[in-house]
Amino acid sequence: MSVAVASDTFAAEVLEAQEPVLVDFWATWCAPCRALAPTVEELGRRFEGRLKVVKVDVDGAPDLASRYGVQSIPTVVLFQGGGEVARLVGARPLAAYEVEVKRLLGE
Repeated sequence: MSVAVASDTFAAEVLEAQEPVLVDFWATWCAPCRALAPTVEELGRRFEGRLKVVKVDVDGAPDLASRYGVQSIPTVVLFQGGGEVARLVGARPLAAYEVEVKRLLGE
């Protein structure tokens, strides 16, 4: 359900997206990131058609991590209209992400 984005595709996939976007900043070596992956995929399923879900590997796109001030991973950032509207740092339960996504979607 999620799309891998890199520095060269971030603007088109996230900043120019018509729908809200959940961006999961992660790395392959990060155990909490791997533990969060099923939650991110579930969010993509639950909000399909209303929310785009993308993943940014911070090792492959350190410029994006720097640009968005990602200090620790996993960091999940919600974007709407090209701007950041919410951020959750660290692995959290599914319900914590759902609250933020529903708020973003006006539910």
